Parts: sequence; C-alpha cells; structure tokens
Amino acid sequence: MATICFYQDIRHEAELCWIRNQLNIGYLSRRNDGMSELRINGYRQIKRVLEKLLPYIRFKRVQARALLRACHILNQKTLKNLSESRLKKLVEFIMIIQQEKNEPKKSFIQF
Repeated sequence: MATICFYQDIRHEAELCWIRNQLNIGYLSRRNDGMSELRINGYRQIKRVLEKLLPYIRFKRVQARALLRACHILNQKTLKNLSESRLKKLVEFIMIIQQEKNEPKKSFIQF
C-alpha cells in the first residue's frame, strides 16, 4: 500500500482539514503526541494527488517523483502480474524513496 501523510500540531488542524477538502480525499486523525495527521492511502489516490501537487513540492520532490512512478506501475497491474523488468523498476523507485528518507537533512536557503 502507498500512503501520504501530512502532519501538523493539533492547534493547526484546520489547515489539514482545508487540504483534505481541497483534495476531497483522505482522513484526519489525532495522535496521542499532540499531532494531527491527514492520511491518503492507495495507488490511484496517491497518483492523483501527486500529479496535482508535484509542481508545488519543494522538500520531498525526489521521493514524490519516485512514488508517483511506482504508483503508475502498480496502478496498471497487480504485483504478481508485473513483468520482471517492471518489478526491477518498482524496486528502484522504492530504493530511491528509502535512500532519500535516510539522507541527512540539507539546509534550504532561498535568495
């Protein structure tokens, strides 16, 4: 399963509600640590959201592109019906997502 999560302090939950309403997808929940999260699940939904948001993503662009490409593959056929070459591509995209996730934070400076 593919999932996108947006996290925000509970005090700013209204912004997550706004995102949910704009995208007309996902569900909100409150965590025990004082955070709210908007979760969007499923390959089709993730693909649809990323296609809309990709031009605006600044900090997780590499991961977003890899996830979008992975969702495109998984949206076409079931995992067990993918060709070996498509499976290899899928693994490449998953590795990109994992690698980006584990890289140290880079400072962002804009002039």
